[in-house]
Amino acid sequence: MYIEDLKFSLWADFIQREYLDNEFKVLIEKKIINGATSNPAIFKNAILNSDAYQSQLESLGDISAKEKYEAVAIFDISKAADILRPLYDAGDDGYVSIEVDPFYCDDADATIAEGKRLFSAINRQNVMIKVPATSAGYEAMEALTAQGIPVNATLIFKKSQAIECARAFKRGAAKYGKSVDTVISIFVSRIDRAIDKILLENNIETSLTGIYNSATIYDAIEAMGVDRCRALFASTGVKDNSLAAYYYVEKLLAYNSINTAPIDTIKAFHADAKKEKALPIEQKLIQEHMKKIQSAGIDLDDILQKQIDDGLIAFKDAFQEILEAL
Repeated sequence: MYIEDLKFSLWADFIQREYLDNEFKVLIEKKIINGATSNPAIFKNAILNSDAYQSQLESLGDISAKEKYEAVAIFDISKAADILRPLYDAGDDGYVSIEVDPFYCDDADATIAEGKRLFSAINRQNVMIKVPATSAGYEAMEALTAQGIPVNATLIFKKSQAIECARAFKRGAAKYGKSVDTVISIFVSRIDRAIDKILLENNIETSLTGIYNSATIYDAIEAMGVDRCRALFASTGVKDNSLAAYYYVEKLLAYNSINTAPIDTIKAFHADAKKEKALPIEQKLIQEHMKKIQSAGIDLDDILQKQIDDGLIAFKDAFQEILEAL
């Protein structure tokens, strides 16, 4: 744990082969991070912008683009899992996530099959299969946890999504016969980027909506009480230079939670941020802010749905770019 008293973990939202061989190990040794996450966009940047992958790609022969992608991704995830394994064995997280093909987001059977196949191919217990929170995704989450496979539910912007994820995990664990480690990844900063310009024009405080929305979802997850299921705050890097790099980590420090962040954000948080519990937030404050948003003519539910839709498109686009390049 990064903060033992809070049972708060800090995971690196980054995977790249040279990094795994170097800085990743240093951050773990210094007890700054105790897990890692990946997604198609992260792998796209790693594979297409680093020479570290070329020799493996050249050795793969005449196979499909997706098979090439999976070969390099499985190699990196396996390496990360091995490096993190001592933490896992000590009960200190030690997980790394890999996402299923985003084009399967509306196909439960394909998601389940791929999740099982990836987990088997990597063959490490400290790997989480990442599944988008769609209707098909909830079905897949239940089926995978029913097999004892740890799951990272991703792309959560709404409380209703989080509740469905928690319910799926609870059903899956009941079928498996014991608890399974799961996380519910709440996306934070994208909400502020979507509406802060309008809020500024209406003299409404900015850079708060993502925090308040995430705090509400965190409360809902905690209230569900699903054993070994935790809130994970994602999309916590800042784009607004007026904010501290660690803003979304510091403001969402919460008991029994995880924050996955870019490396520079993690370093800034470790060096300069307050390490004090920030959640829960008083509901009155949240409700007052949400009323101000509504008064500015913003339908927050529409904004959140658009972020979900855009997020799925972005994952698919990144995945497609990898396949085309390979």
